[in-house]
Amino acid sequence: MKRQRQFWVMILMLFCISSPVSAKERVLVFAASSMTNALMDIGRQFDRQHDSEIVFSFASSSALARQIAYGAPADLYLSANQEWMDYLAGKQAVVADSTVVLLSNQLVLVSPKVNSSAAVTLNSDWDLVAAIGDSRLAIADPDHVPAGRYAKQSLEHLGLWNKASSHLAQSANVRAALALVERGESPYGIVYQTDAKVSDNVRVAATFPPDSHSPILYPLALVKRDTSEMTLTFYRYLQGPEAAKVFRHYGFEVKTHSVGEE
Repeated sequence: MKRQRQFWVMILMLFCISSPVSAKERVLVFAASSMTNALMDIGRQFDRQHDSEIVFSFASSSALARQIAYGAPADLYLSANQEWMDYLAGKQAVVADSTVVLLSNQLVLVSPKVNSSAAVTLNSDWDLVAAIGDSRLAIADPDHVPAGRYAKQSLEHLGLWNKASSHLAQSANVRAALALVERGESPYGIVYQTDAKVSDNVRVAATFPPDSHSPILYPLALVKRDTSEMTLTFYRYLQGPEAAKVFRHYGFEVKTHSVGEE
């Protein structure tokens, strides 16, 4: 762990040395990959209103949580799973009482847009193996990635996991699973509703029942380090009405009582 911390300190020093002198204050946000489009828009929106540079690192919630636990210099952490937020709280790596449940999402089955006969009724009668054929069902890694865990829970609930488990294409994150379907390498994939919404190359074949998996929640927290005023400002902004409008545009349900909203 000491070597990991030294590694991140060196990376941060090199980052500072190689960066041009700027009066803009940087805020580094570690966030689940399913939030890429919404957060990039929100970051640009915030930067236009403040003397700031919001920088994002997108990956699976598990990978980011482990990096923070090893000393990665993040200012904010936005997870797609409460378990990984709890993991960091247990490591005392996030600020106590700063965690808020910001958003929720839905899980969907997608297929390539060119597949016009892709509608599916999700129950134990679905012949998943025949539908996949010689290909595989694209999902995020269920052992490490929240989207994959939700997918496994749903398939188990519907009595489909035993059929699916030997016919999976497991990816490092949900966007990688989406890409397999977009390229036509997998006839079906399980992703978040918000991922399907931002892709022009997939269609939603079915929506998984909400009671088939744990609630898909996105908690936000301050990482325990010297918290700047700009970090606090962006933390509050993410809970405010301007950010909420963007989140809703991308298909998220806003869960917090947003700052500035009645």
